[in-house]
Amino acid sequence: MSGGLVALLDDVAALARIAAASVDDVAAGAAKAGAKAAGVVIDDAAVTPQYVSGADPSRELPMIKKIFWGSLRNKLLVILPALLLISAFLPGIIPFILMAGGTYLCYEGAEKVWHKLRGHHEAAKSPAVDRGPLAEAKVIKGAITTDFILSCEIMVISMNEVATESLLSRAIILIVVALAITVLVYGAVGLIVKMDDIGLHLATQDSAGARRFGEALVRGMPAVLAAITFVGTIAMLWVGGHIMLQGSYDLGWHAPYDLVHVLETPFASIPAVGGFLAWLVNTLCSAILGIIWGSVVMAIVHPLLKALPMGKAKDRHEEGDLRAEIAGYRPGKDTVDPAP
Repeated sequence: MSGGLVALLDDVAALARIAAASVDDVAAGAAKAGAKAAGVVIDDAAVTPQYVSGADPSRELPMIKKIFWGSLRNKLLVILPALLLISAFLPGIIPFILMAGGTYLCYEGAEKVWHKLRGHHEAAKSPAVDRGPLAEAKVIKGAITTDFILSCEIMVISMNEVATESLLSRAIILIVVALAITVLVYGAVGLIVKMDDIGLHLATQDSAGARRFGEALVRGMPAVLAAITFVGTIAMLWVGGHIMLQGSYDLGWHAPYDLVHVLETPFASIPAVGGFLAWLVNTLCSAILGIIWGSVVMAIVHPLLKALPMGKAKDRHEEGDLRAEIAGYRPGKDTVDPAP
């Protein structure tokens, strides 16, 4: 009896070790996959606060909550099953999907740089009397649509990093990545959009130190948002360019990646900092390639969008007007509220 119990305990211990090893594998796979998608994650975190900018403070967190659940549904109920099916039956098309996403990132990054260089700004919005849940719902829908595109890229990059794992391991790793990244992004977004409110609260405290810190938060938030947007743009170009670089190599065109490798090799041999410098050179080359390829795509796509009746530029103006309506603004009105 005791021998049977000891054997049973040994079996349980063995199963526990296997389970622990599996958890470690999943954690390692999720970390590896998430790290590769970090650039897109940064851009996702930079984009989302724009959708609640100007909204009533009491509606900011409810809007972010709805976008969060929409993002999670996109990842777990739409993107994940599609990717698992593709990886099981058509794995050969994953590099092409990845490069299509890389092209999109390059295009979006180049477009942001172009608008910045041109000094592009949205037209000033003027106060309006009415605002309502319909406008808010449309803005949330637009945010979830944009998130869907970025989520696709995050999940495809993650899938590519764990392509050699079993189907079950891939599924578990991607679920972990989807949950972790969505919580990380929208937790950070919630903190960012409420930071000014936290600062205003601290500015009313009796402590002089708290007041100074609160005032610094309020004054510093525009710079923080601008910095996040800048980092997000660079990240898009870097990640998009690297995807195109790696994709072209995998498809048989080795020259671009070989050139980058030649450029980074002299730095790799520098003691202590060689690995970092080599990575920096690779990243810089990827970003340069990203903005070049994005500019080419932009030169092709922009004329097409202008020719279409439902072009992208029109959509963006409508989206901006909806966001303004939530904040109590509409274009084409007087610059002050009408007298009650």
